[in-house]
This record gives sequence, C-alpha cells and structure tokens, in this order.
Amino acid sequence: MSVLAKLALIFVVVPLLELALLIQIGQVVGFLPTMVLVVITGIMGAWLARLEGLKTLWKLRDDLALGQLPGQAIVDGVSILVGATLLLTPGVITDFVGFILLLPPTRYAMQRLVKNHFKQQIKDGIIQVSVLNNQSWTARHKDDSSWEDSGNEFN
Repeated sequence: MSVLAKLALIFVVVPLLELALLIQIGQVVGFLPTMVLVVITGIMGAWLARLEGLKTLWKLRDDLALGQLPGQAIVDGVSILVGATLLLTPGVITDFVGFILLLPPTRYAMQRLVKNHFKQQIKDGIIQVSVLNNQSWTARHKDDSSWEDSGNEFN
C-alpha cells in the first residue's frame, strides 16, 4: 500500500466510518445517549491515560536509577501517547483502539504484533536503516541467528 493510500485511509476513510457509526448508534439509542457515550469514553480515556502514563514514568525512573535501559517503558510511553490521542478523537473505532493501547494486557499484545511486523519487514528487506555516517544497511535475513549486508555480519 502506498503512502498516499495509507494517508487517505487515516484521514478520509476512518473519519467517514466513525461518522457513519456514530450516526447509526444515534439512530438506535438516540442523540443524547450517543453524546454521553462520546464524553464518557473521553473522560475515562483521559483518566486511564494519566494513570498508565504515571506508571510508565515511574518505571522509566526506576530503570534509570538501576542503570538499566528503559526500553519497555519507552515503548509503553509511545503506546500510551498514541492511545490517549486516539481517545481524544471522537468516535467508536478510535476509542476502541485507544483503549487497547492503554490497557496493559492488550497493549503488550499489540506491541508484540507490531514488533513481529517490523521483524518481518526487516527480514524481507523492506525496512532499511541509515547510520550516522550515511552508510545504508539493508537488513537481509541470512539465517535465524545473523544478519548481513555488504560483508558486515551481526550475530
């Protein structure tokens, strides 16, 4: 899928689906309950984002105090930021995905899916990494335990 198609999906198709779904919900339960649903999910999302964000900051602080790289705390922080942003967007679909990214069990499952997706793209050579000296590394799968590009091997 091209970048333009992905942007169209994000900024055109998703809002249209959200609008259609909100209209359908409004026709079934009424206007006021639909608006209450949107407001309640926003309030709950803000509260949950604050709670999970503070937990993540504490984990980050503890990791740094122990001299450890706070990798999981950083990934959690990004997930929480994206989830909170989605919850600020009115709509049922974005709220659902936002809550998935805020609740720890589903957040970790989603992180595993994204991690596996990126691993596969690296193995397929789709993702390329540029290092500071402008040498481009194409991640190409050699076998299950090493990677190679232009004679440089990583084990």
